[in-house]
Amino acid sequence: MAQVENPFGQVLVALVTPFQADGEVDWAATEKHIDDCIVSGADGIVVTGTTGETSTLTDPEKIKLVEVAKSVSGGRAKIITGGGSNETAHAIELYKASEKAGADGVMIVTPYYNKPTQAGLLTHFRMVADATDLPVILYDIPGRTGVPIKYETILRLAKHPNVLAIKDAKGDLSEVSRVLNQTDLMYFCGDDAAVLPELSIGATGLIGVTANIAAAPYRAIVDAVNAGDLRAATAAHQNLEPLVRAVMTHVPGTVAAKYILHGLGRIGSPRVRLPLVGPEEWEAAIIEDELALVHDVPGVDFSNFRPDRNAAAGGALPKIAGTTR
Repeated sequence: MAQVENPFGQVLVALVTPFQADGEVDWAATEKHIDDCIVSGADGIVVTGTTGETSTLTDPEKIKLVEVAKSVSGGRAKIITGGGSNETAHAIELYKASEKAGADGVMIVTPYYNKPTQAGLLTHFRMVADATDLPVILYDIPGRTGVPIKYETILRLAKHPNVLAIKDAKGDLSEVSRVLNQTDLMYFCGDDAAVLPELSIGATGLIGVTANIAAAPYRAIVDAVNAGDLRAATAAHQNLEPLVRAVMTHVPGTVAAKYILHGLGRIGSPRVRLPLVGPEEWEAAIIEDELALVHDVPGVDFSNFRPDRNAAAGGALPKIAGTTR
């Protein structure tokens, strides 16, 4: 197939949204965290995605996150806005506003909860893509939305001039290969544990949760794959495995990532917004046991890890309710 220029980057961080203890966005911590990720090797930042707790952010917060990320990046990384809505009209409104705010691309999640047919998905994605001049990443995550984007639908969407990529959280490597063979779409791995397997069969990059904590090893994996050095890529993948397990296995990735970032002193609070809550005592203990197995991961030093289970407990009710439709 024809080679398509990549407008997104390869190492994309599914950014957490740092909150203060009362649940309000900590804008200073957000700016610092974005800069940390870029300095560590990220060339793309995805704000207001699943990991950014998009379902409990207000629309003004979502737009401001784009503006802040764009300002902090200063051209060093692409800024992609995620989230969207399960109401097509609202999704169009959000993405138009994000484009005006300076986003470099949009990631459109499959409409959730209302479980549309494939014809409904096709119409939703096409209408949103029609409404923006920005390059589009489709976000296929049936575990959260209840509906997969089926192979035939992906092929039809790939013909839209703005639809350039897909974030795959389905984990079907045979389908990834099939779509890569049949379309020009770029694939981004949406499962932290499967980054190397997907890259090895032709994926472009990753949109990762664990990259909030350690972007550098993902940069190493991508660079090694680009250079054809499977041995180096595999070594980095193996070193990352216990950290990925700590972040992605025991509690929602957002919860674990914030707990770990706070313990490392990189954000001021591990707070999440309800209905998410921080890890319970036994969950925190398991996460910490996993972290004790992490060694030789560039950019991460757990010798000074100081977790605060009390600070992480519970969840916050922000002053202004977010938008759930």
